[in-house]
Amino acid sequence: MSTGNTTAGRDDGAVGPLTGFTIGVTADRRREELVALLVRRGARVVEAPALRIMPLGDDAALRRATERCLEAPLDYVVATTGVGWRGWMSAAEGWGTADALLGACRAATVVSRGPKATGAVRACGLAEAFAPGTEASHEVLTWLLARDLDGRRVAVQEHGAPLPDFTAALRERGAEVIEVPVYRWGPPEDPGAVRRLVEGTTRGEVHALTFTSAPAAVALLEAAAAAGQRERFLAALREDVAAFCVGELCAHPLREADVPVHCPERSRLGALVRTLEDVLSLRGRRALSPAPDPLVLQGNALLGDGAPVWLPPLQAAVLRALAERPGQVLSRTELLVRAWPDGRADRHAVDMSIARLRRALGRHAALVRTVPKRGYALAGA
Repeated sequence: MSTGNTTAGRDDGAVGPLTGFTIGVTADRRREELVALLVRRGARVVEAPALRIMPLGDDAALRRATERCLEAPLDYVVATTGVGWRGWMSAAEGWGTADALLGACRAATVVSRGPKATGAVRACGLAEAFAPGTEASHEVLTWLLARDLDGRRVAVQEHGAPLPDFTAALRERGAEVIEVPVYRWGPPEDPGAVRRLVEGTTRGEVHALTFTSAPAAVALLEAAAAAGQRERFLAALREDVAAFCVGELCAHPLREADVPVHCPERSRLGALVRTLEDVLSLRGRRALSPAPDPLVLQGNALLGDGAPVWLPPLQAAVLRALAERPGQVLSRTELLVRAWPDGRADRHAVDMSIARLRRALGRHAALVRTVPKRGYALAGA
């Protein structure tokens, strides 16, 4: 599959917990870190950032907002993301106003939206007065609206997009709101890679998609709709392709589309990868033969006593269909339905795929039995 930059798994012949799995990464920010974590565990990774971050460090709008923050004392400062907060402080340092900005924030009440923003605030030597554990903006807003905001000056660091409902609610209570646009989400650098990831997902060529921001999830759904593939894309995510989000806020657009989402308990990349390992090991691993010559299908890889053998997606789908019902005969028609996502194949295609599969199985080729006039079956493991 060609869906953008594909990074192979480990090349030392070792088997990792994600060997055999192909995983789509939609993130722009911290993409390299996430890819490295996945590859280290044996996965093949398809990189297709659905959006790109457009920093505004030299942007006049950010500088004007910072100058407004320094014109008079601030009463409240809202930190919404760690990367955004650090970007703001870094830009202020470049302008020579970092000390003044930190002083203004220190004199105000700082509110941070979750652990990552809190970490960035503390790294600057500041202390937050409130930080919800869920990274939910509405909890921050509820906390603020419980205070007397009439005439108060509130700086809100934005996180990729304006927060019109959030700031409007503050203004309705009489606050003077300064919106601080640290960065913006822009269109992807490679829209073709995003489109190909959508197509690969609908064809079952990836086992999982990872998301680290809600805007990226929205952008991928919009890309599927633009390609006329939205319903097929959602069907794939509801059935065969697992969706993993770094947190509940990130998962919201997918849950609204009735897509099952897996989230770690803590909103961290390491926890996200561990959750991915746990889920895929349960749903993507099939024993094909027992000891003393065991063979396992893990994702699209055959694991035995030698180096892993990666199967093409179609052959892996045929073998997985047989492995789900060991000892039972599957007709060619059943295999067409289960292994060919678009159904555009014939009985001859099944026979050809079985022949190629047997060659890949090598000494285990006899595991796939031909039942004359009926179909194929996998010898019981």
